[in-house]
Amino acid sequence: LCYDTRVELDEEGGDMTTVLVVDDDRDTVFLIRSYLEAEPGIRVLQAFNGYDAIQVAEAESPDLILLDIGLPGGDGHTVLARLQSLGSMAAIPVIVLSAMEPAAHVDRMKSAGAVAYFQKPADNARLLAEIRKALGETVPQG
Repeated sequence: LCYDTRVELDEEGGDMTTVLVVDDDRDTVFLIRSYLEAEPGIRVLQAFNGYDAIQVAEAESPDLILLDIGLPGGDGHTVLARLQSLGSMAAIPVIVLSAMEPAAHVDRMKSAGAVAYFQKPADNARLLAEIRKALGETVPQG
């Protein structure tokens, strides 16, 4: 399991918004993490497989999850279904970020509860805008 141990307050003492990034490609996680952490008020957790994704989500209750589909230890479909079955996790917005062909997965993921689907490589500005939209007012504007 990979937890982030940083303090839960931003530099001004406000609450941090927590985003769980789930992807088996460590380079992708690093890039997304670097981009998101450059935004004020965002704390990033990471998981590299489906099993750890569920464990981290249950332990940390992130505000949003970025989820890949092609994962070891339970693919994105399985992870999303499991999260939706857990009462406390069902309300967490999930944005799918995958290299897989959208035509084969977007409808299935959205009907299972995902709020958006992005094909890799995603445009960072559009992804951040979708994250802000999914979180409402919980992400401080920098």
